[in-house]
Amino acid sequence: MRIATFNVENLFTRFLFSRDADVAHATRHGFSTDDLRFRLADPNAKRLTAELMQACRADVFALQEVEDLDTLKRFRDEHLGGRQVWPHALVIDGNDQRRIDVGVLSRFPIVHARSWQHLWDAHNDCPRFDRDCLEVDIEHPEGGTLTLFVNHFKSMRAPNRSRGPGRAVTRERRSGQSRAVKAIVQRRFGDDAADAAFVVLGDFNDHLVDTPEGRSGIRPIVNWDAVENIVDRLPEDARWTHHFPGHRPLDLPEAYRQLDYILPSRRLARLNPDPPHILRQGLPKRASRYTGERLVGTGGSRPKASDHCPVVWDVRRF
Repeated sequence: MRIATFNVENLFTRFLFSRDADVAHATRHGFSTDDLRFRLADPNAKRLTAELMQACRADVFALQEVEDLDTLKRFRDEHLGGRQVWPHALVIDGNDQRRIDVGVLSRFPIVHARSWQHLWDAHNDCPRFDRDCLEVDIEHPEGGTLTLFVNHFKSMRAPNRSRGPGRAVTRERRSGQSRAVKAIVQRRFGDDAADAAFVVLGDFNDHLVDTPEGRSGIRPIVNWDAVENIVDRLPEDARWTHHFPGHRPLDLPEAYRQLDYILPSRRLARLNPDPPHILRQGLPKRASRYTGERLVGTGGSRPKASDHCPVVWDVRRF
C-alpha cells in the first residue's frame, strides 16, 4: 500500500459573486445550493495538482484543504479517472471557518471512520482542532488494516489584531493539537501503540527548528517515541516539503522547511525501512532550490500544483 499526504491548496468550488451562477450546469452535476461556483476554482492549478497526484502513484491519499466531499468527487471525476480508479472518498466537514477540510481518497475500502472535531479546548473555549483529526481504517484486499490519523494543524500565520511573530503567537494551538493527536492514538491502541499498525500524517504547519519567529509546537507528536518521522531517513538537505517565499512587510525570510509529515508506528517503521519520496515538480519556479523538471504549465508563482510537496511512502508489510 503506497500512502501519501498532500496539501492540495484550495481545492474549492466556491461561487464567484461577481459573476452569474450557471444554474443549468449546476443542476446537471447535482448541485442545488446557491453558494457554490459549481466548477472547480483555478482549473489550471487543479490540472497541475492532479498531474502531481498521478505522479505519486499512491493507493491512498491523505488530503488537506478540500472544501467538501462533492468537490473531492468532482475533482476525482474530472482529473483522476473517476470512481473506477478511486472508489473510496471521504471528507467530513470540520471546524475551519474557511471551509478547508481534511479528507481521504483511496483505492482500497475505508472500513471505519471517526471525526475528532468535537474535542474542546476548555482553556481557549474553542474546538481543539482547527480542522479535524480524521481517523480512518483502510483495508487491504490481501489482508490487514492500516489506521490513518489525518491532520491539518493551525497555521503559523498570526490571527488578525494579534501582536508578535505568527509562529510564536500560534504555537500553543499546534502544541495542544499535537498532544491531542497523541492522546487519540493512545486511546485507540493503548500503552502498546508503538506496536500497532497506524500512521499519523498531514500538514502540521510547523517544523522542528526554533527560530527568532518562535519555537516549535509539534514536538509532542513528532518526537513521541511510539512513532518515527520517516522524512529523517532522507539526507538533511532533502527533507523540506514546503517553500515559503518570504514576507517583506513582516521581515520574514524565504524558507524551505518540512511542514508535511508521515509518522508511522515504530513497529510499522521497522517493518518498512525504505525512505519516503518527496515530489517537488509541482512547485512554482520561484522555489529555486528545486532544480529538476517541473510540470508543463507551472509558472513563476502560479499556476502551481501546490506550495506543498506530497510525501509518499510504501507500506509493504503491516
